[in-house]
Amino acid sequence: MALAGGDGTRLQAVTRTITGAPIPKQYCRIIGNRSLLEATLDRIAPLVPPDRTLAIVNRGHLKLARPQVATLPVSNVLVQPRNLDTGPGILVSLLELARRDPDATVSIFPTDHDIRAEVAFRKHIVEMARLVDGHRATIALLGARPDRTETGYGYIVPGPKVWGAGAAFRVAAFREKPVQSLAAKIIRRGGLWNSFVMVGRVARFIELVREIRPDDVARLAHVPADAEGLAPAYDEMPSWNFSRDFLTHIPKHLVVARAEDLGWSDWGTPEAVERTFATMGLVPPWRVPQRATA
Repeated sequence: MALAGGDGTRLQAVTRTITGAPIPKQYCRIIGNRSLLEATLDRIAPLVPPDRTLAIVNRGHLKLARPQVATLPVSNVLVQPRNLDTGPGILVSLLELARRDPDATVSIFPTDHDIRAEVAFRKHIVEMARLVDGHRATIALLGARPDRTETGYGYIVPGPKVWGAGAAFRVAAFREKPVQSLAAKIIRRGGLWNSFVMVGRVARFIELVREIRPDDVARLAHVPADAEGLAPAYDEMPSWNFSRDFLTHIPKHLVVARAEDLGWSDWGTPEAVERTFATMGLVPPWRVPQRATA
């Protein structure tokens, strides 16, 4: 499942410089000839065939999205009326997957992150799927090893090691955007950045969401997964964040897989994007001096 429903407002100055319009970052070709959405779909293609890949987008972004999701069947592009943060979009997608294959295991991928080590990333996803297959009531999260005390990211505090599951740990707690001193303390305890990449059984996701947000599941359970069908439910539904308003409430059902080698970055700010350019020895296009004209 590819999540492409964000508005990307914090990066609009960057996307305006590159494209001439303040488009959401997941549709912008910031580095190279692939947008973040296109790179996500390419990255997961060796793991999941297009006919088993869903993407959820916003109705207002369809003109941008359609060419970039052309590798997917039309029926696999779910359209929500508007962005209500990550919760409703993920729930709509989970319910649609349950209608198609209630026994499926799903991997959930944000499309607004940059990942340099794609082969290593896929290896971690395969290991997470095996973990879920052996612990069917568990949801696995991918945790990236921090290389600095970043205060703009969410952190996962690992608990006891999961026996027989490699570098996987129970989740002790979440810490969202901690101050510098707390981020440093979390890292010393082995804390990981929350990549928001998840693997779990579809039925288990829905079961747990129903425990925490029963009204939202009831609103969407029998609604067609398209903008017109979803519009009445979205008019009544509050905006909610899947990590803050759901995952943080169910740590005992979660495990985190530690990834040492992802080259992962949440491109939430221009500074984060510039840091990636710097590691590649490149100068961001918005930092290139403009030549004077006569």
